[in-house]
Amino acid sequence: MSLTAKPTAVPQESKSPENPLKALIRFGQSVWFDYIRRDLITTGQLARLIEDDGLRGMTSNPTIFEKAFSTSPDYTKPLAELAKRGGLDAKGIYEHLAIRDIQDAADALRGVYDQTKRRDGYVSLEVSPYLAHKTQETIDEARRLWKTVGRDNVMIKVPGTPEGIPAIRELIGSGININVTLLFAQDVYEKVAEAYIAGLEDLAGRGGDLSRIGSVASFFVSRIDALIDGKIDATLKNPPTGSDQALLRSLQGKVAIANAKLTYQLYKKIFSGPRWQALAGRGAETQRVLWASTGTKNPAYSDVLYIEELIGPDTVNTVPPATFDAFRDHGKPRASLEQDLEAAHKTMVDLGRAGISMKAVTDQLTDDGVKSFADAFDKLLAAVETQAKIATGSSPSR
Repeated sequence: MSLTAKPTAVPQESKSPENPLKALIRFGQSVWFDYIRRDLITTGQLARLIEDDGLRGMTSNPTIFEKAFSTSPDYTKPLAELAKRGGLDAKGIYEHLAIRDIQDAADALRGVYDQTKRRDGYVSLEVSPYLAHKTQETIDEARRLWKTVGRDNVMIKVPGTPEGIPAIRELIGSGININVTLLFAQDVYEKVAEAYIAGLEDLAGRGGDLSRIGSVASFFVSRIDALIDGKIDATLKNPPTGSDQALLRSLQGKVAIANAKLTYQLYKKIFSGPRWQALAGRGAETQRVLWASTGTKNPAYSDVLYIEELIGPDTVNTVPPATFDAFRDHGKPRASLEQDLEAAHKTMVDLGRAGISMKAVTDQLTDDGVKSFADAFDKLLAAVETQAKIATGSSPSR
């Protein structure tokens, strides 16, 4: 062999590109799954999502369970058995089946809960949407569900309605993990964060272990753009004299992300300073902002818009299955949550200039959200009743 001959290149083992979902962990964001169904657990798919995609939690709501109960054959046999056994109404049958799913999912995520020192690994179960405007009934049901599920890594979902906020303080003060849902407005978010901090102070006063409390504030995103874009489209079809049509068009698809970015700035401000540090010194963790409703509803927008634009430390994004798959396929993680904050402020100012009240929008979305969950619960109980009637020949009462 010639001494001047070039050495033969040694083949290098090709490295697979990093999974975009797992990459989010490097930016301080946890991905939770906005979905639950029995076969997700029994087939081992949930375990694979945890291992391969870095999944760190799950959320449920009446709409998710209604779809699961209506479309999955996994519930047919156990539902029929419960109906034949008797003693349970439709809500009781639903709870029995849903709680089993929550418990099994929590067990599957227990390793994440332990590895992250209670920061992640949670599964959420919602109180009845019929109680959204009833404080004491919400407290009672949340305590009952917490005790019945019997898992440290469960969160009970309570809506951020005016009646829900005092319930949040009481439940946190009782040592129960809470996922506050249906948040749209920055001022309501501030009230929720205050209720969380006050609840921790109550718990500390009772000698409770603050390090065992987990909580998130679920701030909804895409529904804001869907409603505002609809208002803009309606205005543009028949614009009033003197309207700034260019201004209106510039707001489409921008408000939800701007609103979320400014909410995160509130989060950073609230969870700092002497009052918070006193609680942190006793082991308390911040109530992270969780981005909810992150599936893109407008096909003109990127199908991963509400993930790519809201990536930052100490946040959670709860992602529906189709969006989860899309981000795995072509998501581009980057530290985006604190970019273009001046533009976010300008967007909110421009919204007012365009004659659209953000308060009216968020109030409507809160009311619509409560109603949609209640409607889904109606459908869910109706599906349970139908299956029970098939199994027994008579329908249990709701």
